[in-house]
Parts: sequence; C-alpha cells; structure tokens
Amino acid sequence: MPTGADATIADVSDAAQVTDNHAESRFELQVGGHLAELSYRRNGNRLVLIHTEVPVRLEGRGIGGRLVAAAIDRAAQEGMTVVPLCPFARGWLELHPDVANQAAIDWGDRPVT
Repeated sequence: MPTGADATIADVSDAAQVTDNHAESRFELQVGGHLAELSYRRNGNRLVLIHTEVPVRLEGRGIGGRLVAAAIDRAAQEGMTVVPLCPFARGWLELHPDVANQAAIDWGDRPVT
C-alpha cells in the first residue's frame, strides 16, 4: 500500500485498511496480496466515483462496499458532494441509504422507482 504524503488512511471504522491514494486518484484496499480499488476524480467540491475494481478472488466479501463507504466518509469530512457515476457505487449507495445519507449525493437523472 502507498505511504507518505500521497496516501492517507480513510477514517471509516469498517474499512480501517482503506487508503486514499491521492497520486492515483483512487481508494485502495489490499487483501491477501490483491488490490481492490475505487477510482475517482475531484472536480471542485465534487468527488466523482468512476470505477470500482475488485479482483475475482475478493468478490463477495463486501470489499467494494468498504471502498464506497470510505469515499462517502471522505466526502462528508471535506464537505464534498459525491457523484456516483460508477454503476457498482451507485447501486451500493441505493441499497445502503444509511451510508449515502452521510454526505451530499448528486444522483443526476435518477429514475423514480
């Protein structure tokens, strides 16, 4: 995992191992030698979630959700609005309104269900 000025630990109790790798613009979680990541882009006061990548060997362990939760926590701490363009992140936030409600979310053209 990255260290130094370009990486910080995301302060999420469930995801203490998630780092925010500023240099690569992604949240990262390393498990068993495999790297899971959530790529993002900062656009002013917006944290745009672009893509979640979890290795097949790590699927089904809630790691993608831990990455999204870390992004929400960071956005809440910094007063940013989250824009979930990543389909996984968007779906996870829709299923976990308790986490989504911790930060401002720009759903865009969210269909009414």
